[in-house]
Amino acid sequence: MDKNARIFVAGHRGMVGSALLRNLASRGYGNVVTRSRADLDLTDQAAVERFFRDEAIDVVILAAAKVGGILANETYPADFLYLNLIIEANVIHSAFRAGIQRLGFLGSSCIYPREAPQPIKEDYLLSGPLESTNEPYAIAKIAGIKLCEAFNRQFGTQYVSLMPTNLYGPNDNYDLKTSHVLPALLRKAHEAKVSGASKLAVWGTGRARREFLHVDDMADAVIFMLERGIGEGWYNVGCGADVTIEELARAAMHVVGFDGDIEFDVSKPDGTPQKLLDVSKLAELGWSAKIGLQEGLAATYDDFLQHHETQALKWA
Repeated sequence: MDKNARIFVAGHRGMVGSALLRNLASRGYGNVVTRSRADLDLTDQAAVERFFRDEAIDVVILAAAKVGGILANETYPADFLYLNLIIEANVIHSAFRAGIQRLGFLGSSCIYPREAPQPIKEDYLLSGPLESTNEPYAIAKIAGIKLCEAFNRQFGTQYVSLMPTNLYGPNDNYDLKTSHVLPALLRKAHEAKVSGASKLAVWGTGRARREFLHVDDMADAVIFMLERGIGEGWYNVGCGADVTIEELARAAMHVVGFDGDIEFDVSKPDGTPQKLLDVSKLAELGWSAKIGLQEGLAATYDDFLQHHETQALKWA
């Protein structure tokens, strides 16, 4: 990928988008294009088409999405399905109409069946029923993968999709109503420590297993794929190891310095029993994750203290 290429990062203010900006800058890409939501509404088809027509973009990285945890997905299923569908359709179709040949689409590991064999291979897509708690979001992401695949097959574009496992890191969302499990546990452990509480409340049984990838590793994988010229198919992106939610909670407590007990709320859902990605397809190309969970948790907690603790008080 040419260092002078005009690269549009859609969703640059999000956790993944901001990591992409850091990674691109560190690699010497100096022609990165971004737009705030106020300047470019990705759900507005005409506005997106004008943007691509006027900006002479060479490469698109589509990291913009409406995201959230189990509670957010169950509360706003129509939003998760419609908004993600329309963002993907507008960006991918408008990029094609503008003659853009290279695009990276960021999906999610929730695209795979709830009962998929572990670790999950890319081939398991559409082989069984989805997890009900995030089905709308998963369907939207599957549509994005298939849209990229269809454009490649019909028009010869190079639109590649990457499926990250559960991501965490700087600029994460700590709103307990919409956040994912790891930032939620970090915030709850912090608040339990500050308040002098004796217990940390954790949703579910604690037995569900999840894989976690630092967002800087995810950004590194995206740029690696683009630089290698990979332009078709979809690839799992993860670290290749998982932990139980109980183990994750204890790791968060250790990083925060909270030594209380865990109280499991078994009235709340666990979600998918296990979700571990088979990352051999990407490993064969020469990429692997570099940031371990304990190291990543410590850096993420530092970011929370520096940038998000005050905001978290407003969410409470």
